[in-house]
Amino acid sequence: MSSDGNRFEFGENWASFLRVVDDERIRAAEESLSSMLGLERLDGKTFLDVGCGSGLFSLAAVRLGAARVHSLDYDPNSVGCAVELRRRYAPGATHWTIERGDALDADMLRSLGTWDIVYSWGVLHHTGSMWRALDNVAALVKPGGTLFVSIYNDQGWMSRVWTAVKRTYNRGFAGKALVSATFVPYYAMRSLLADLAFFRNPLKRYSDYRSRRGMSMWHDWHDWLGGYPFEVATPEAIFDFYAAKGFTLRRLKTCGGGVGCNEFVFEHR
Repeated sequence: MSSDGNRFEFGENWASFLRVVDDERIRAAEESLSSMLGLERLDGKTFLDVGCGSGLFSLAAVRLGAARVHSLDYDPNSVGCAVELRRRYAPGATHWTIERGDALDADMLRSLGTWDIVYSWGVLHHTGSMWRALDNVAALVKPGGTLFVSIYNDQGWMSRVWTAVKRTYNRGFAGKALVSATFVPYYAMRSLLADLAFFRNPLKRYSDYRSRRGMSMWHDWHDWLGGYPFEVATPEAIFDFYAAKGFTLRRLKTCGGGVGCNEFVFEHR
């Protein structure tokens, strides 16, 4: 993973998310996945989830009828979350397998064979070698298959500032304290002023956020501030990279030039 040894652990958020997963959230994941893929069902398809997080979209693939689903994640806490999600909502899904794995381990990935759908949402930019990871997942897609990736948008100098912030956060207690003391009060004050300006209850923002996202705003702030390694790419760079490897862009959803992820669905020619 990260070449300098600094890496943020995301598993805590997913453990928090598991406490509020319900059928409504699962249905929303199903609708999101089928909408971007342009498929109502995944019957007969194989589905590989690289960086599965909680396992929610692997579960969505199972419920959409995928013939085989395999989930992997570098973070053992995320793997544990996916296992628990399977136990709760798909205990009989013997065709859904889960393991710990690294998107930079080309030999391990090759051992998985090729798949009809390879899915990796918001993951490969956190590996410490994004372009190598993007290359590795391309090799997992069958001819005629689909690759669905999302990557942080390149905002130029602002992205370089965020890289420095995140690197500082992960350099021990002092770095975490400095970044937290700088940004968390700013986020909290910005939210408070917005709520007061529109005559909203400031506390309701936090309760609504937790019920909607399943995670506390505090956790999400720290996930953003600490999310390192951190790499970015323009939509054009991702398009050109995969076009050179024989992929055709089927669908693109951008974050409008902001700080979020751009989503790409490619077909392997």
